[in-house]
Amino acid sequence: MDIKYEMTDETIEIDGHTLHRIRATKHFGDIRAGDLGGFIEKENNLSQDGDCWVFPGAFVYENACVVHSALVFGNARVHGMSRISGEAWVYGGAEIYDKAWITGRSQVHGRAEIFGSAQVCDEAVVSGDAAIGGRVIVSGSTRLADLRSHQR
Repeated sequence: MDIKYEMTDETIEIDGHTLHRIRATKHFGDIRAGDLGGFIEKENNLSQDGDCWVFPGAFVYENACVVHSALVFGNARVHGMSRISGEAWVYGGAEIYDKAWITGRSQVHGRAEIFGSAQVCDEAVVSGDAAIGGRVIVSGSTRLADLRSHQR
C-alpha cells in the first residue's frame, strides 16, 4: 500500500491518550511530502486513502476516524467513536465525540460540540457555542449557531 503519512516520534498526552504527530510522505490535495500535521493516537484515526488530513493544532484519538476528503484543523478535537467523512470540515476549537458523524460538505466550527449519536450532514453548518447531542440530525443547508440541543 502507498502510504500518505507516517506517525512521528513527537507525542502529546490528551485525556490519558498518547497521540503522535503525523507527517505527509507524499503529495496529495494541498498537502506536500514532508508537511507536518496534527496528532492522532493510531493509524485507524486517519485513512491512508483520499485527501483527508489532520492539520497542526488538531487532535483525533480513541476510535474516531477521518476519511475521504474530510479535514480537521484549528484546535479541533475528534474522539470517541465519531466519524468525519465526505468533504466535511471540523475546525476552530470544535469538539466531536461519542458516536457523532459529520459528513457531506458540512462544517462544524467555533466552540461547537457534536456528541451522542448526532449527525451533521449535507451542507449544514454548526458553529459558535452550539451543542448538538442525542439522536439529532442537522441536514440540508441548515445553519445553527449558539444552540443547545440534547434530545434523546
